[in-house]
Amino acid sequence: MTVQIWTYIIVGITFALYIGIAIWSRAGSTKEFYVAGGGVSPLANGMATAADWMSAASFISMAGLISFMGYDGTVYLMGWTGGYVLLALLLAPYLRKFGKFTVPDFIGDRYYSDTARTVAVICALIVSFTYVAGQMRGVGVVFSRFLEVDINTGVIIGMVIVLFYAVLGGMKGITYTQVAQYCVLIFAFMVPAIFISIQMTGNPIPQIGMGGTLADGSGTYLLDKLNGLSTELGFAEYTSGTKSMIDVFAITLALMVGTAGLPHVIVRFFTVKKVKDARKSAGLALLFIAILYTTAPAIAVFARTNLIETVSNEEYTSMPEWFSKWEETGLLVFDDKNADGKIQYVADKATNELTIDNDIMVLANPEIADLPNWVIALLAAGGLAAALSTAAGLLLVISSSISHDLIKKMIKPDISEKGELWAARISATVAVVIAGYFGINPPGFVAAVVALAFGLAAASFFPAIILGIFYKKMNKEGAVSGMIVGLLFMLFYMLKFKFGIFDGGKAAVDGLKADWWFGISPEGFGTIAMLVNFAVALTVNAFTKEPPEHVQEIVENIRIPSGAGEAQDH
Repeated sequence: MTVQIWTYIIVGITFALYIGIAIWSRAGSTKEFYVAGGGVSPLANGMATAADWMSAASFISMAGLISFMGYDGTVYLMGWTGGYVLLALLLAPYLRKFGKFTVPDFIGDRYYSDTARTVAVICALIVSFTYVAGQMRGVGVVFSRFLEVDINTGVIIGMVIVLFYAVLGGMKGITYTQVAQYCVLIFAFMVPAIFISIQMTGNPIPQIGMGGTLADGSGTYLLDKLNGLSTELGFAEYTSGTKSMIDVFAITLALMVGTAGLPHVIVRFFTVKKVKDARKSAGLALLFIAILYTTAPAIAVFARTNLIETVSNEEYTSMPEWFSKWEETGLLVFDDKNADGKIQYVADKATNELTIDNDIMVLANPEIADLPNWVIALLAAGGLAAALSTAAGLLLVISSSISHDLIKKMIKPDISEKGELWAARISATVAVVIAGYFGINPPGFVAAVVALAFGLAAASFFPAIILGIFYKKMNKEGAVSGMIVGLLFMLFYMLKFKFGIFDGGKAAVDGLKADWWFGISPEGFGTIAMLVNFAVALTVNAFTKEPPEHVQEIVENIRIPSGAGEAQDH
């Protein structure tokens, strides 16, 4: 059977499974819609959190980034994994004990202010829409290649599927759908990696195969071979870094604290019964995430090696079928500059004839390695599972921010539960349409867009949440001013150096690295904006009055472990 038929079968089965779960677990109350009724088991929540967190950026784009950036791409591995640990240890249990549905709800109550809640809602919406744009593009990339439709049509199909189970099931439907999506995405990610690892190194464990010797008996290490291939074409050695240490540090920290401030991940810890279960599910999620994250660098190495060997200095007419199929999507472009019919794939932009979108590397990898068609189709289903699971979580954050934090808490406090549920569903529908627009008109490739979302979360949410938990004298004036300044500072830098808004578009063309402040890229600037947020918040706090006594008592209370003091009562 062809790849397309296999894709229709496997994707059709997985979509039927997701929709079936959504119908079975549809939400009947706002508590079920927002936090799945608060009764999810730690194991299910761990798998759902892993699926929610491992987005199209993790599945499709991260290994693609590492494939082209080499050693420099490891900042994404370190930042996203380290951030998850930070979230699990520093924030999740305390927010769970505070007992609020959403991050704006926590910030609104902790800072006893509707202004703080409004600023938090705006931050949540900006971060979530930036992030969901990357997911919808990921969906479009998968559909455009494997169902052979254009990217825009792919995005629209993805919108319809997400809309169905996110709007119908809410968090309850999303949670159990994400458990299924985790199983699909991790199986789909690992099977091709194991196949190619055996093919290239004879070792079935990709993480070991990446650092092992080639299966041809030459005794050459795979990474040595890739370094040689890269330098022959004028690229830097794959295992050497070109980024400055300060930029590596800034990006890693921005991704870490951005992860810890991501509203769609934090809300997952409200879906379990007890604080202890929140800790357990955080640990299990880290284990489930580690399976994919330790495999991504191996896939990057396998894909890069196979790609260079397949295309470099080869006749265009002798290219296998996968090449022309990806050309049709516009994500792979061959421009025969010297008209010799051969593909010149080199570092020098003046003579390079091949342009490859980072986002295709993981998806094209099994095709380049000539694996069976069902493996290629399985990977497509995994990519869709990763993108759709995160998109659904983000859409829930957007809808709950509008229906719960704006309408219920501020605009119409007397709204009925049924009315609030309808408001949540309508706002989710509107959010899907806007997300689809961003998916069709994306501001960059998937991982870059997502990295900017993390920077925005770091610049806005993280200081307000940390100070809200660990500094009881932090007041509303300080928190609100810090969030506003941090967010605006990050947006300004992003627009200036990523999109060239203040430079006549120049930044969008050449990156203007020489002009970066402190040598820090837009992806890493969330770290600076976060520090500015902390500085502004603490300074304003020092010159304004302390929070009310009852708020300070709440903060004291959420830091006391559950069950503390019970022994003395018996």
